[in-house]
Amino acid sequence: MLFGMRLPVLGLGVVFVAVATLFAFTWQDPIIGALAAAAGLLTAARLWTMQAFRRVGTAASISQLKCWELRYAIGTCGFALLLAGLNVRALTYHQPLLHLITVSLVFAFGAGVVSRTSVRPLICITSLMLATVPTIAALAVHAFSSDLETLHTQLFAIQALLLAMITLLSLQSVGHLYRSAVQHHTTEHDMAQLAKHDALTGLANRLLLRERFQDAVAHASRRGENVAVHYIDLDGFKAINDHHGHPAGDLLLQQVSGRLEATVRGEDTVARLGGDEFVVLQTGVAQNGEAEMLARRIIKKLSAPYAIDGTNMHISASIGIAMMPDAGRDLERLLSRADSALYRSKHGGKARAHFCTREAVAGKRKAVA
Repeated sequence: MLFGMRLPVLGLGVVFVAVATLFAFTWQDPIIGALAAAAGLLTAARLWTMQAFRRVGTAASISQLKCWELRYAIGTCGFALLLAGLNVRALTYHQPLLHLITVSLVFAFGAGVVSRTSVRPLICITSLMLATVPTIAALAVHAFSSDLETLHTQLFAIQALLLAMITLLSLQSVGHLYRSAVQHHTTEHDMAQLAKHDALTGLANRLLLRERFQDAVAHASRRGENVAVHYIDLDGFKAINDHHGHPAGDLLLQQVSGRLEATVRGEDTVARLGGDEFVVLQTGVAQNGEAEMLARRIIKKLSAPYAIDGTNMHISASIGIAMMPDAGRDLERLLSRADSALYRSKHGGKARAHFCTREAVAGKRKAVA
């Protein structure tokens, strides 16, 4: 939002330079001329910053984004000071039409900065106050300058009061817009979380698992590595669920999820497909032994006792493993073959891990044929 409003920045900068240049030549005022030149340079710098940010975009790190935001803040506050300077200087002349135009620039700037930068209240409020407070003070001082025109003092005092009131209302608008933006982004984030994460455990669901699998396949293809799909089923979970109730079962599933995440690497993905079925997507696998080692660690980790509401509970885990590319190259096929290997693990004594064999893959291909 900060870097997407090039047209308003360009438009206000052009009007500022045009107005200030006209008045500088009309009254031969070098100060207003200097303000016009500074506004032109600053506008060009702000536009360049916005264009440069487009080449970096969201690929920048958090620290880099903070630097870009600081540049934006400096440009905005700098332009606010130039606006204030133009008004303070213009109000040393008794030219009501001139004052009307220069004060209008402050109103335009205030409206733009509130609508564009309310997501960053500090930048918004600082630049708004830098532009309006000196202008309000200059209007108040000019109101009491010696002049014989009818209602001169009253009209300039009213204009100062009007600008002050609009500034206060703008500050309230900043607070409202900021809260609305936070609420919007929070809701958007929550909806994205619900769409791609399991509601009970917070793990990835099938949708996010599919996305992570596509990324893992692309990465593995570039580096000549494999991907392993571990299909995990909990042994003894149904008995606990039946005996202790669903709340205890839910707590157990949450603890299982935490142990799985603590066992795998950061680049691997843990997903819950439903019930007591989990999947671990292991990336960067050079040989089958690495997948087997991870499966054994998972079994050992999940077989340790669980404390649920003061009661120790015991379960174990059976795992079926399917390796890409031997068992297939798409996720659904790998899950199906890992599930077949899981069936062998559960019927072979539980708390075991089996790979999807080449014979099983060949057998399925013949069945399809």
